[in-house]
Amino acid sequence: MNGWRGASPTARLLLVAVLLTGLTTFMFLPLLAIELTAQGIPAGRTGFLVGLLAFSSQAFSLLSGLLVDRLGPRRVMAAGFLLRIAGYVLLGLGGAGRPAPLVAGIVAVGVGGSMLGLSTKTLLVSQEGSDPRTMLALRSTFVNIGVVVGPALGALVYPLGFRYILAACVLSHLVLGIGLVSGRTAAAVPGRTTAKATAAAVGATAATAATATATAAAAKTTAPGTGPGATGPATAPDAAAPPAAAGGSGDVTRWTLLRHWAPLAALGVAYWAIYSQLNVLLPIAANELTGSTAAISVVFTANGLLVVLFQYTLLSRVLRRATARTLLTLGFLAFACAYAVLIPLAGWYSLLAFVLPVTLAEMLIGPSLDEQAVSATALRRTGLALGTMSAAGALGSLLGSSLGGQLLQASRGDSRVWVLLVGCSLAAAAICLLLPKVRTRHA
Repeated sequence: MNGWRGASPTARLLLVAVLLTGLTTFMFLPLLAIELTAQGIPAGRTGFLVGLLAFSSQAFSLLSGLLVDRLGPRRVMAAGFLLRIAGYVLLGLGGAGRPAPLVAGIVAVGVGGSMLGLSTKTLLVSQEGSDPRTMLALRSTFVNIGVVVGPALGALVYPLGFRYILAACVLSHLVLGIGLVSGRTAAAVPGRTTAKATAAAVGATAATAATATATAAAAKTTAPGTGPGATGPATAPDAAAPPAAAGGSGDVTRWTLLRHWAPLAALGVAYWAIYSQLNVLLPIAANELTGSTAAISVVFTANGLLVVLFQYTLLSRVLRRATARTLLTLGFLAFACAYAVLIPLAGWYSLLAFVLPVTLAEMLIGPSLDEQAVSATALRRTGLALGTMSAAGALGSLLGSSLGGQLLQASRGDSRVWVLLVGCSLAAAAICLLLPKVRTRHA
């Protein structure tokens, strides 16, 4: 694909890392609950431990973002690899009779994953000469290859023993850590490199070059019709960028950031609250609609394959001229369509019709939220921006998971729960219209 061919060597290495860590993660993750219960751990405690892994990753994301901005992505990435390797080793040492290393291992894997994810994503969207939307689309594609292939590999290896899977995780992270944590990777962040050059007082030439680089990057990632104006003084949101770059922080700049971040954070919470129902409401509903416990596996497999096949083409080719605000609006409308087809409760027909619009929503919303976050903040605060969106996701997942089961119980299996989710999706689509039309990337 053109995006891969046009990517820098560092970006390719990062994408390979995303693929391999995704493969090993999804070899391990679907089997964790099975392994814990096989060790004699009660189901309630097993559910808590599995939930602790997701919580550790998402809840730590805001601090991970701050660390990326303060220490640099290379150091945070190195710490993430070390934490994950230590976590997998502790998981191998833990068990029903050894809860301390088990809990410590789960937390280490979760926190390490947060640090790895944010540092990798920060480096990808900061690659010189690459469109952030393209990099995010490629990243999502490579992640979903892991989602599709990882569980199958895990099922093949599991009969040999769960520790073989953990050993594969350790080996892959060790090799990737050595390959990625290098000086060349750190130099691939133009915003940070420019800041260092400016701090070293290279002079007016360096400042001019930095301005030209920022202008070119903004023009590349701005939809036609707003591109030239996005970096010029005639565009209202970007009119605040020069004072911010110069170190000023006037009321206009604060208002611009608030106007962008308030709806964006709300959309992050809404997306994950709605999306989390695929793990809460949908497995139960799929079983009730079809009478088959394998129905939810069909949904997830089809979902992963569609993302792998069409994510990059959709965002980088078909909808490349659309603004992120438009993509978010279309995504939440697709969510509304997905849950609307479940209202008739038409068995397999409803379930299979659900797959296409819910996958479209996932492909459009996830990368677009990150793109909006990156464009709404300063280059030197990219990690914090992405961490903030992950924190919003943690809150949304917690709310969605907590309320999903109660909604299903209250509706007693009828269509009211799907009607409510359609309404929530339409409300989120309306919130998208509050986002600025142009990209507001401050220097």
